[in-house]
Order: sequence, then structure tokens, then C-alpha cells
Amino acid sequence: MRVLVACEYSGTVRDAFIRAGHYAASCDLLPSDSPLGDHYQCSVLDILDHDWDLMIAHPPCTYLSNAGAVHLYPKKVLNQERLKQGLEAKEFFMKLLSSPIEKIAIENPVPSKIFGLPQYHQVIQPYEFGHPFQKKTCLWLKNLPPLMATMYVQHNESTKVAGNWFNKGGKDRQKNRAKTFDGIAKAMVEQWG
Repeated sequence: MRVLVACEYSGTVRDAFIRAGHYAASCDLLPSDSPLGDHYQCSVLDILDHDWDLMIAHPPCTYLSNAGAVHLYPKKVLNQERLKQGLEAKEFFMKLLSSPIEKIAIENPVPSKIFGLPQYHQVIQPYEFGHPFQKKTCLWLKNLPPLMATMYVQHNESTKVAGNWFNKGGKDRQKNRAKTFDGIAKAMVEQWG
């Protein structure tokens, strides 16, 4: 199977597919953190027509996320620049979702309703795939079944607050939060590969 992992520089999902015997390539504007497989450092829109069988996409969520909605109305006034950036992010998201690739999964956090993204198909949590953390992630699916939980583990409220390894502040916060949990990547390979 030819797999495109869009907007991924960690190599986590790409490398999991490679280890399972698939041809997989990642694409991001940043260089890859992993030397294992092919990585296109460009806009993913430039390579959507390269005969992929499956695309798993992680488009930037900064402007679409419900968590970022507070920045749309600072001091109860609509931030026009933030709105413009959100609409551009939605356009990119929709291009990925409507691409000619037969099977597509797009992951993102719960989106802000103001941007009117299509309804997601399911919500997954890291604790359903062997990681004791809460990080609500939505999946939009095209010609793929819902991702089934593989290993429930104990978690508690403290696993979703700032201070755990993927929520810590600093220069690597966004990079840490963008990385897919290994258990989720493994489930994607086993169930969609």
C-alpha cells in the first residue's frame, strides 16, 4: 500500500507503516525528525496526485481548534486577522478531505463551530491505545472504518492538565503536542493498512 502521511515531521505514523512493510512517505514544511523513510519538504497539496492509496493527515489546528476560539474575540471584539487565518486553515483542511485519494483519515482537535467544518466521524483518546493521557482527538474518515481501541489504560484528570510531557510550555510545546502517540500509529497500521 502507498501511504501519505500529511503534515507530519515526527515520522511516527510514517515509520509505523514502513515497519509493517508498506511504502509510506511523510510531507511537511519542516524537515523530518526521523531518517527512516521518504519525506517531502513542501506543501502536501503539491503531491496529492502521486497515486496514494491512503492518506493520514494532521493539518495545523492552531486557528481551527475550539481551544483557540478565545483568541477570536479578545475584549469581545472579533479579531479579523485570526478569523482570516482560520478561514485559510479551513480551506486547506477541505482540500485534504476532498483530495482524490481513495482512503483518507484527518485528525484534529475539536474544531471551533464558527468555521463550519464537516462533522467528524469519531473521537479517540490516547488512553484507548495504551497511553495514560487524555487528549481528545477527532477523526474525519473517507472509506475507512472507525479506529477501534486496542488497549484501555488507567488515566485520571491530572493527565489532561498542563505539566505533563506533551503540555509543558516552552519552545517545544507545539512540537510535542503535534506528535502522534505510538499506540495510535500502531492501531492505524493494523486496522487501516
